Amino acid sequence: MKALSRLLVFKIAFTAAGCCIPLLLFPASLLLQLGFAVPQPLFFLRLLGMAYAALVLGYAFGLRDARRGIYPGDVVRVGILSNGGAAVLLAGAAWQGAWGSWGPLAQALMWGSLLSVGGIAIGLIVLGPLARRGTPLHSSTAR
Repeated sequence: MKALSRLLVFKIAFTAAGCCIPLLLFPASLLLQLGFAVPQPLFFLRLLGMAYAALVLGYAFGLRDARRGIYPGDVVRVGILSNGGAAVLLAGAAWQGAWGSWGPLAQALMWGSLLSVGGIAIGLIVLGPLARRGTPLHSSTAR
């Protein structure tokens, strides 16, 4: 569970610093300076930031369980869907050149996000279901 705990720590830090804080707190002017397209109304970015904050809380509960030796199966499954889905959407956007007109920093952050969420999804699959083959599927089983 140590490797899974480390992955969850990375996911929590990445999501809080890269998603929650900017989407909840950055003014539109700063997002524009960073090179991002800013949709109007800005309220929808704030809602997305709050949804990410809820995911961070879920990952924190999963981290707590993993550190106690309890496999956080529900958190792993949510993380696979969330990160895997984000990776697919980001890859599709990259293929279509969706952020090609954005500033260089914003583009670099989007490519970094694609690599991060893809890597996190793969890590969760490897450290979760693949590592637990042959064990019961319920979340409370310690390993």
